[in-house]
Amino acid sequence: MFSKRPVNSLVKTDRPFHTILDEEIADGDASDDTIKTYTKQFKLFVSWCRDRTIELTQLAEDHIKEYRRYLVNKKLKPTTIALKLSVIRRVFDIAVKRGLMAINPATNVKPPKQRRDPAENNNYLEQKEARKLIAFLPKDNSLVGLRDRLLVLLMVVQGCRQIGLYRLNVGDIIRREDKVGLRVTAKGSVRVVPLTPDVAKVLDKYLSARRAAGERLTKDSPMFISVSRNSDRQRLTRRSMQAIVNDCLEEAELKHSESRTVTTHGLRHTVGYLLTKIGRPLREIQDFLGHADPRTTAIYAHIVNLWENNPALRLELIS
Repeated sequence: MFSKRPVNSLVKTDRPFHTILDEEIADGDASDDTIKTYTKQFKLFVSWCRDRTIELTQLAEDHIKEYRRYLVNKKLKPTTIALKLSVIRRVFDIAVKRGLMAINPATNVKPPKQRRDPAENNNYLEQKEARKLIAFLPKDNSLVGLRDRLLVLLMVVQGCRQIGLYRLNVGDIIRREDKVGLRVTAKGSVRVVPLTPDVAKVLDKYLSARRAAGERLTKDSPMFISVSRNSDRQRLTRRSMQAIVNDCLEEAELKHSESRTVTTHGLRHTVGYLLTKIGRPLREIQDFLGHADPRTTAIYAHIVNLWENNPALRLELIS
C-alpha cells in the first residue's frame, strides 16, 4: 500500500485502499459511509499533491500546512477542514503503524479554530414549534403516512440521527415487557434509544401496515422502506428521508425563516436544546443522545444559559 512509488502509491495498489481501511478504521468495524468518506477525502489530498508534483513519500509537515492553507482559502468551514485533516492524519498513522513511513507529517497540524459562538446556532425548534410540526405530520394510517410520521417523531422526539435511522432494521427493535426501544448504530457506536409510548404505538402501527400489505418482515428487513413503483420495499435512501422531513417542515411553515433554516439534524438539536431548557441533567441528555464527548452536550447548556439567563437583566438600569 505505502510503497516507494510517488503520488498515487497510497491509493493505486495491489490491495484495494478500502480493504486496508476496513482492517484498520474503527477497529475493523467501520461503516460503509465511513470508508467512503476516508477514500474520498484522501483521494482529494492525493490529487492536490499530484497537481503540485509532491511525492507522498517526501511529505513533510510544511506540505500539510500548505494544504490546510489551501482549504482555508477555499472558505471551507473549520469543521470541514478538521474532517479532511483527520482523515489524512489517520491514514498516515496506519502507514507508520505498518512500518511503511517513519513519521506522520500530519500529527501536529491542527485545524483552524471555530470562530463562532455556539449560541449563534439557530438550527432548532422551540417547544411550541416542535408541537406544531408534530401536529402537521400525517395522521392517516396508510403505510406512507405511518412511515413518515414515525421517521420525523424519531428525530424530533427521540433525537435520532438520520444515518442511524437509515441503517435501522426491524431486528433492531428491543422489547422489555411493555417497553420498546431501538438499537441504533451511528458514529461508530451502538446505543439503545428507549421510545415513548406514543412513538412506540406509531412504530407498531407502521409494522402492522407493512404486514397487512403482504410483506413478510424479517430481522434484516429495513425499518424504513420505499413504496415507490421503481424501488418497492427497498431501503429508503438518505436523500428520500431528508425530502420527507423537509416536506413536513415546509407544510408546518417551519423550514425557513428570516434567521434560520431547519435541517434534519436540527431536529436532533431540538431535542438536546429542549431537554436542557426544562432542566434535565446534562449527563442524562448525553446518554440519551449518544454523545461521546460531554462537551458536545454542554453546548446546549451554553445556548440556554446565554439566552434564558441574561445577567444584564438583573442590573435593572433602564426603567
